[in-house]
Amino acid sequence: MIKDVIITKLEVFNSPGGCVMHGMKKTSVGYAGFGEAYFSKIDGGAIKAWKRHKNMTLNLVVPVGEIKFVLFDDRDELNNQFQEVTISKGNYYRLTIPSMVWVGFKGMSSGGSMLLNIASIEHDPLEVDCLDIDKINYNWNIN
Repeated sequence: MIKDVIITKLEVFNSPGGCVMHGMKKTSVGYAGFGEAYFSKIDGGAIKAWKRHKNMTLNLVVPVGEIKFVLFDDRDELNNQFQEVTISKGNYYRLTIPSMVWVGFKGMSSGGSMLLNIASIEHDPLEVDCLDIDKINYNWNIN
């Protein structure tokens, strides 16, 4: 486990005609303020990597499909660490990622997947670092 990463089991309430899937409350563990919420789609087999935020805390939920998240922590250069988390409706969690931790993700559903990010601050292009996929040594072909 990477320091300050939080994985929170979320509730799915089934009801006639559809379900209600919990996301986050301001009293939830991992809530670090509200800046914006946005959805991101990813096609099956597609990979989006690598990104880290300097100030933003991410709170990621996957209400549609399945996404494998890979985190890379190089905050302590002597102890680089990976963590993998797969989230779907059947494995319904919220992944809280602190600032300065790299994240990449892969769409695991052939029909595509969607994530919701409940971000602690508004998007600022000067606040984010990006790397090409091959700049962090991770084998995306596993699973």
